[in-house]
Amino acid sequence: MRYDIVSDTHGHISEELESALQGADVIVHAGDICSDIDLLHLETIAPVHACYGNNDWGYDYGPFVMHNITRFFSEGLRWEICHYRERLDLETCEVAVCGHTHRPFVEKDPRTGALVMNPGSPTYPRAGYPSMGRIIVEKGTILSAEIIRL
Repeated sequence: MRYDIVSDTHGHISEELESALQGADVIVHAGDICSDIDLLHLETIAPVHACYGNNDWGYDYGPFVMHNITRFFSEGLRWEICHYRERLDLETCEVAVCGHTHRPFVEKDPRTGALVMNPGSPTYPRAGYPSMGRIIVEKGTILSAEIIRL
């Protein structure tokens, strides 16, 4: 399964991002979507799991986008999505996704072993380049986790 990870799109899905998302099995969005239409568009590419960001409070994305933390179970792994890294509960998941800083990273938590990813931002990067993340999982095993420059 291919999980494409995005955050902080802020109401703009670029052609580069849309192209990179083609073929995803699942899209995980860690908040600051800032557009009902963009969320609907992402859902035409693949099923979306998402949470609200600090700029999303005026939107109603429906019952499956949680305001604080979104949790789901997929491909044998417990996933957690929260816009803010400091609010992630790494004791209760194997994969944690955050956003907010617009700075990409992927790391393994030394205490819990959970994979933690911030995909950066494809729209307003603060690391010098637009980015997203990609996690490949097979039968409960994470095969790869990477940041992709757009």
